[in-house]
Amino acid sequence: MRGDNEQQAAMYSYISPEQRVPADHPLRRLRQMTDEIFKQLSARFDQLYSRTGRPSIAPERLLRALLLQVLYSVRSERMLMEQLEYNLLFRWFVGLNMDDAVWDATTFSKNRDRLLRGEIAEEFFAAVLELARTKELLSDEHFTVDGTMVEGWASLKSFQPKEQLGRGSDDKPDDPGNPTVNFHGQKRSNETHQSTTDSDLRLFKKTRGSEAKLAYQGHVLMENRNGLVVNAQLTRASGTAERETALALLGKRNKRVTLAADKAYDTKGFISDLRQRRVTPHVAQNVKRRGGSAIDQRTTRHPGYEVSQRKRKRVEEIFGWLKTVGLLRKTRHRGLELVSWIFKFATAAYNLVRIRNLSAVT
Repeated sequence: MRGDNEQQAAMYSYISPEQRVPADHPLRRLRQMTDEIFKQLSARFDQLYSRTGRPSIAPERLLRALLLQVLYSVRSERMLMEQLEYNLLFRWFVGLNMDDAVWDATTFSKNRDRLLRGEIAEEFFAAVLELARTKELLSDEHFTVDGTMVEGWASLKSFQPKEQLGRGSDDKPDDPGNPTVNFHGQKRSNETHQSTTDSDLRLFKKTRGSEAKLAYQGHVLMENRNGLVVNAQLTRASGTAERETALALLGKRNKRVTLAADKAYDTKGFISDLRQRRVTPHVAQNVKRRGGSAIDQRTTRHPGYEVSQRKRKRVEEIFGWLKTVGLLRKTRHRGLELVSWIFKFATAAYNLVRIRNLSAVT
């Protein structure tokens, strides 16, 4: 017998969103972990909000929504609000009932900026790391550091001479919205030019022979046992930013540790700084460097050096996830402060996914 195709809207629903989400859905474990973390941050949230006035978006719901944006690669806040209108799974994870109104995208962004000023991304990252520590998933002896280029949200057309900034051009553009710019043959550098779209961006290329782009640099410090990020930072791009930031990410250590890295870190100055901090440099040898490698046989002869060289390649998994899933191949925001917030929050989301997967295995 053929089924009926007529649809009649029901006035009531007797099944809650909690029942709709499968018991083994991957988001269930993430929701449990974030609930534990938000209980720890509750007192910090109270400090950010006034006790009087109109209620704002609950910071717990806002952070859950931002997590969904990272985990499901939602390109914009406006698209995220659209998903919350009809996506039952998203509503359940954020904590919205079926009849709750969804926020305006502009209101959502302004409330996110309040958390930015409160440095919540740093505290959320620290809470996720503490969760991994309680589960004994972190190594406190062996680490890897690396950096990657994060392309900025600006066109090369915006990279203009500094002395011309703020001054209008006498020439009438052929297209006011997207004028033609011919900079062929011109010498452009960060010393003489600056982006009018995002002044924190720098013209940079990661490898010799590749094209230069307006970009930031993202840096992570990974522990080698399970590949979790123990520290992360976004900086302006430069040729020395990776080595300078690596020392800052490592911080002060009470006991001797090892630090793995690629050939870009094989410089005498950086290796000397590591040894002064009682850090064993398990850096890949750059035999083509002028003057030879700064890593000698007293380091490479140990079996642990070979282990670190294998383990350090897992840091590329972090960058791959951040750029493909976390949408950090090209930023969606402008300004070092805001992009740094997004970068730190995305690495915390990566750690949450990694902790969930490791907990499922054990």
